[in-house]
Amino acid sequence: MLSLRTKAPIRAAVSVAKASCASSPASYNVLDVLRASIAASVTPSTTTVRYASHASQGRANGPKNGPGKRLGAKKTGEQYVVPGNIIYKQRGTLWFPGENAYMGRDHTIHAGVSGYVKYYRDPLLHPKRKYIGVVFKRNDVLPRPPNKPRPRRLNLIAVPRRPDVDTFAAENVETDLTVSKKPGEESVVRETPRKRDRSGRVPVGDLKIRPGYMYREANWQIGRAPERAGVKVHKFVKNDRWEAWRRASARGKVIREKVAIGKRKSGSKKQKSKK
Repeated sequence: MLSLRTKAPIRAAVSVAKASCASSPASYNVLDVLRASIAASVTPSTTTVRYASHASQGRANGPKNGPGKRLGAKKTGEQYVVPGNIIYKQRGTLWFPGENAYMGRDHTIHAGVSGYVKYYRDPLLHPKRKYIGVVFKRNDVLPRPPNKPRPRRLNLIAVPRRPDVDTFAAENVETDLTVSKKPGEESVVRETPRKRDRSGRVPVGDLKIRPGYMYREANWQIGRAPERAGVKVHKFVKNDRWEAWRRASARGKVIREKVAIGKRKSGSKKQKSKK
């Protein structure tokens, strides 16, 4: 940094003062000399001083050649990707996200679906931009024609469609419960009788599909299994929810008392042996 330093030309001021005082020697004093030096229209001489322009300490003198940011293409054309895979890392929008792709906040392009990467241009969408998209089949070409429907994958499996058939009319549907009503009596709901093996279980072929895509008995049928097996079950008491916890705590208390009694006996035996 350059700074200007001005110096008053004392000699020039004194000479001017002497010249002005020559005409009137009576007014020659210090004040007159100072006034004459200030009023003198003499160009002052300037000198420059250079200061340091570079930081001497701190982070300014750290390494200038930092590590690379690993930018560029991470997946090549027609390479298989899954949702979330990084396809291209960039600073700025050198490439734009196309079909089935999206851009992150740092301009990184990610795959939106599982498929194959395609690098392409779309003049109808923009004359100069370059796009990166993902297709479901390796042989697909981007961009697609304007009037062609866009394929989508909704995580569904294509199966042949069968004609609708009234299942209730075609076959006899067996339900879990049957309602029997005799003339002059109230209707009674009973469990539908089913064939069971020796262990009391329903054969796998007679089971129905349940929520969760499992072939099993209904929950109420599983709950009545002890009754069929002749096992006695304690009746559920609504207000006694912590009975099991109380029993466990009682068993723990008994065990602790037994351990304490055993320690007392062992201690008394040791004292007798010492005597």
